[in-house]
Amino acid sequence: RSREINEKPKKKYSGIDEPFTVLVLLLLLIGLVCLYSASYVVALDDIAIVEDDELFVKQLETYIIQYKEERKREIKISIFEDGEDILENYKCQYNVIFMDIRMRFMDGMTAAEKIRKLDQEVVIMFITNMTQYAVQGYEVDALDYIVKPVEYFAFSQKLDKAIERSKKRDDNYLMISTDTGVQKLAISDIYYIESLGHNVIYHTKKGDFSTRAVLKDLENKMIKYGFYRCGKGFLINLRKVDAVKNSDCIINGERSPISRMKRKELMEQLIQFVNED
Repeated sequence: RSREINEKPKKKYSGIDEPFTVLVLLLLLIGLVCLYSASYVVALDDIAIVEDDELFVKQLETYIIQYKEERKREIKISIFEDGEDILENYKCQYNVIFMDIRMRFMDGMTAAEKIRKLDQEVVIMFITNMTQYAVQGYEVDALDYIVKPVEYFAFSQKLDKAIERSKKRDDNYLMISTDTGVQKLAISDIYYIESLGHNVIYHTKKGDFSTRAVLKDLENKMIKYGFYRCGKGFLINLRKVDAVKNSDCIINGERSPISRMKRKELMEQLIQFVNED
């Protein structure tokens, strides 16, 4: 007696694994989104508003959002009600600060003076409804002032100017992540950068700062600032070289070994920098 066996039809093998195909398509989609975003968002700016007038804060926020969309910039906005608030845990993270002059606890001028002691590069613009206060702003290197009330066009022009100055100043600074937080370093303060395992150590006027990085990547970035890879694990600031003795560079009393293959090129680079300066 024959028995009927029900068998499912075998699925033809197409040569392509479906989950793999889905993954590839997803990655391509993500890449296209990133490419699209990169072509429209060209910069990241961190802007702080220090103002105790809630209505005016909302107006400035609206203006900045409009500015962000028009200029295709990525802007982060931080709000503080008083000068004391922004100074708490200040880490030199802002490109531009809009600072009201008259506030309840710490006035804007006092706050700006304290900020300047910590951060020489942030762009400060004062907010006031009395123009006579604005004159004092030049004592703390304020770029400009905004007189209440302000129209969007005038505000956007001032913000253009502030961001342009911020870009020029940021070219001379680095922000690095350390075990204790974020550190802002003036490039002119860096003596040399040393590779140590998976980390690099920035030897600077302010001390030594360690962060995770690859020296080769830093070499490509720092060459335009006058840094030179003198050996396997050292990237030196040519402007800080005090002497070359045998197979060592002397910088701030410390020795950085020079690769034998790079000694001649290093001497040429040093002569070129001396002549340029």
